[in-house]
Amino acid sequence: MNDLEIIRSKIYEIRGQKVMLDRDLAVMYGVETRALNQAVKRNSERFPEDFMFQMTDEEVENWKSQIVMSNSIKMGMRRNPYVFTELGVAMLSSVLTSKIAIQVNIGIMRAFVTVRQMIAANPVTLRLSTLEKNFEELKQDLEEIFADYNDINEDTRIQLEAINTALADLQADRKKISPHKRIGFKTED
Repeated sequence: MNDLEIIRSKIYEIRGQKVMLDRDLAVMYGVETRALNQAVKRNSERFPEDFMFQMTDEEVENWKSQIVMSNSIKMGMRRNPYVFTELGVAMLSSVLTSKIAIQVNIGIMRAFVTVRQMIAANPVTLRLSTLEKNFEELKQDLEEIFADYNDINEDTRIQLEAINTALADLQADRKKISPHKRIGFKTED
């Protein structure tokens, strides 16, 4: 597995965004996770929520279920990790300025671009986006049709109630009429 594939394997999708975990980035940059997060906290104005956010308990559980975690990895997690979007990783290069950090950052940027290109070139993704567009158009058409139907339906409902009432009255009147002898041929038994 080459460096690009290793980096790509560390890119996860959380909240609909491609992100990397603080612990994975720290390993790649050759620093402790604590040191990376401290550098980020010292420069917090450079990391708005679309650059970096902390995973919720539910997101951590979903992430754990997506990958097979050994006990040693689980034991080291004392808090929910921070994750960095592509923009956040790019911003890390301005916070961590060692030569290793710069080289790693270049590799990570290339990996994000590769992942984005793979998604864009994937015919399934193109079909899904087309299906989503068609679904939204169909949904709007159905909402318009049902809006018209609901308007007509109120008038129709009143008419149907009147018809049902009239039929019920006719049935009640029919039961009140005394039974007559049947007209027609009689058969001898």
